Amino acid sequence: MTKPASSVSVNTWEFLRDAMITPTGFREYDARWQYPEAINLPGITALGLGLGTQMHARGIDPVIAVGNDYRDYSLSIKNALMLGLMQAGIAVKDIGPALSPMAYFSQFHLDVPAVAMVTASHNPNGWTGVKMGFERPLTHGPDEMNELRDIVLEGRGQQRPGGSYEFIEGVREAYLDDLVGDFKMTRKLKVVCATGNGTASAFAPELFERLGVEVVPSHNALDYTFPHYNPNPEAMEMLHDMSDSVKASGADFALGFDGDGDRCGVVDDEGEEIFADKVGVIMARDLAKIYPGSTFVADVKSTGLFASDPELQKHKIKADYWKTGHSHMKRRVKEIGALAGFEKSGHYFLAGDIGRGYDCGMRVAVEICKLMDRNPDMSMSDLRKALPQTWATPTMSPYCADEEKYDTLDRLVAKLVAKHDAGDTIGGRTIKEVVTVNGARVILDNGAWGLVRASSNTPNLVVVCESPESEDEMRAIFADIDAVIRTETNVGDYDQTI
Repeated sequence: MTKPASSVSVNTWEFLRDAMITPTGFREYDARWQYPEAINLPGITALGLGLGTQMHARGIDPVIAVGNDYRDYSLSIKNALMLGLMQAGIAVKDIGPALSPMAYFSQFHLDVPAVAMVTASHNPNGWTGVKMGFERPLTHGPDEMNELRDIVLEGRGQQRPGGSYEFIEGVREAYLDDLVGDFKMTRKLKVVCATGNGTASAFAPELFERLGVEVVPSHNALDYTFPHYNPNPEAMEMLHDMSDSVKASGADFALGFDGDGDRCGVVDDEGEEIFADKVGVIMARDLAKIYPGSTFVADVKSTGLFASDPELQKHKIKADYWKTGHSHMKRRVKEIGALAGFEKSGHYFLAGDIGRGYDCGMRVAVEICKLMDRNPDMSMSDLRKALPQTWATPTMSPYCADEEKYDTLDRLVAKLVAKHDAGDTIGGRTIKEVVTVNGARVILDNGAWGLVRASSNTPNLVVVCESPESEDEMRAIFADIDAVIRTETNVGDYDQTI
């Protein structure tokens, strides 16, 4: 295998013949490119050859399950990827169009060691990528991704005999059967099912009906042009639409799913958008009664309530704050034997008796329905209001080029640590500590905090702030954090702000 070219020129002879891959597509825990501007189909085949070579190098049984999300170019990408895997001597089990968690499920269902899911997740059309893993329920982390990147970009993919292809029928049906089990609602629930015309449209409405839930449809027709909005339940556009649907229909709540179905967003019966970390606390409170003494992992973007909530403390729950990112969180949940992991972006990692440890928006939907069934006298807004009140920003992402964002973040972390060392304040509060496990989480003397980190998926930084005192304090924290960020001239505009 020759080294792929590092730049892509479309509409050239070479574009249809030679592998071209922009190196920045290899990210911390998956691979994502704009297609065809940053990778071509021969480049995807080189990626498949590299992934297969990595399987052999690591002694992984050469069998892999492969799926694709519902976008007009995803099948072409998957076919190119499978060609490379077969060139590497890998037996490919094609499960067809899928959600990412359906692909993860297929590893268990088909008893295969490896998975490759062609998806751009919640990124808008024009993006593609691959989520992959060798050790179920885990997906590639930084070490595996760096190793794969080097194999591919250095042209070290090795062709071997033995590759094969088989299309596997029935995985979608088995996945839905596994999600439903023998559970049936005993209370009446009316739920807005928001899928933004994405892949989850082929799963979520049927899942709710089988649970005995009345479905209020919201953009449930499959349409890969995404005519209303890009399916992303962390984006205010989708959350506001879900809120409008709840108010118009009188539903008990709304559940929304992203482009590949591994995330879930919640809007309550009053139309209030509940950020996923707060939903995590609601779920943790319910699970703590059944599994006292459990450990829950939360990502560094999440609310401080996992550590401070009196209800969780009463049931001797241990909180573990860890690196943002689905691969980091999956690995941490498994390593420390946590019952669940919660990420502010809407990834939930349910393990133990309630899941297999991978992130599945559909599994979260089932567990939320079960939670409501266990609390028949409570509405979703009752559960929200029962939490200690905090004021938090949405996840806000100012532009910063992929090639620059990590160096920029290093400088910002150093500046925030220096403010702590100098006894400076943020939002008028003393800085208690700066946690640098993943960017900088600046924790203030009353438990308020502000975070800046680098996005692993897009050319952005990520900013989140929370105050247990007031909205004014939350805004003051953001203003001071943003003032530090603005000292870096290469940081651009926010995608959304408060």
